[in-house]
Amino acid sequence: MDFTPTQDQADAAGLAARIFGDLSTPERLAAVGTVTDTELWKALGSAGLPGAVEETGLLGLVLMLEEQGRTTAQVPFAASCVYGLLAVAGHGTSDQRDRLLPGLRDGTEAATGAFPAQAGVRIDVVETEAAERGGNTGRLTGVVPWVPWLRDASWVLVATADRSLWAVRTGDAGCDEVELTAPWSAGRLVLDGAPAERLGGPGAYDDVLAMARTAFAGLQAGVCAGSLARAVEYTNEREQFGRPLAAKQGVQLRAADAYMDTEAIRVTAYEAAWRRDEGLPYAGHALTAAWWASEAGRRVVHAGQHLHGGMGADLEHPVHRHFLWGRQLDAYLGCGGELLAELGDVIAGSEGADTEEAGMTWARK
Repeated sequence: MDFTPTQDQADAAGLAARIFGDLSTPERLAAVGTVTDTELWKALGSAGLPGAVEETGLLGLVLMLEEQGRTTAQVPFAASCVYGLLAVAGHGTSDQRDRLLPGLRDGTEAATGAFPAQAGVRIDVVETEAAERGGNTGRLTGVVPWVPWLRDASWVLVATADRSLWAVRTGDAGCDEVELTAPWSAGRLVLDGAPAERLGGPGAYDDVLAMARTAFAGLQAGVCAGSLARAVEYTNEREQFGRPLAAKQGVQLRAADAYMDTEAIRVTAYEAAWRRDEGLPYAGHALTAAWWASEAGRRVVHAGQHLHGGMGADLEHPVHRHFLWGRQLDAYLGCGGELLAELGDVIAGSEGADTEEAGMTWARK
């Protein structure tokens, strides 16, 4: 395994770091609130970063999402690249690629995904139209309580109960605004016979779900790194009894644990992304990354807030945004116990030696 970025990946990550650093300041974030920063989104599109994901692969996207996470930038970068650009590029027909990819590449359109994991949530295909596209159109029904960045998306990739994927224009579905833990632009998706077109065939659902888990784990690595960096800066500057807080052993140990957790999230996300780019099985590795991002990510953002002392309780302090983002990503990726149960099923399944290797990789972490 070699996680060393290619020159293209390093250049894309460096450019993303500059754009996010320049345009996603605490002052701008406070002004943006819970809506998308349209100026930042246009800047990313003008720089060609969404389209660059086709060349840099999933690992390149993870590297760029780390930079977004460090600043908690209010743009649907992860959702649009995974559920839109990479899903269509990897599983769409030539017609779908011609129609859907141009807007996703330049940022004039955005996509998101509805992969319901909540108990009792079910999306069904109620009608399939065997028309000129050979049965690849249909109508969907069901409700998903919350979908990230739904209010900004031109279309949403919906996973149905039979594990098929369907693209639905948001204008053909109901979208009620919902408030999340993090200040994301989210909505409640209501499908009542909404027209849809199928995307991909067997294996598309598993691939897109694993990509999403990997990408959002990479985003969580950045959120945690940003939280920890703020805590380190604060504890080095804040003095108590004439000494910096960072000189205290308890503070050092808490920060060290947070650093190791952050590195675990990062390396497991890198591994899953690298394997996908190399054409290797990676379902178990994506689940491993998601588990670390959920369980360890929660610990890190709590530590970052705690190390700020009373300042960490200030809802307007920048570190509080990292706390909210970390908890939201924890909820989005799923309960750690459920992820472990699914990983156990993968290991016990029929993927053979590679699956067993994935399980041993997780066990060694």
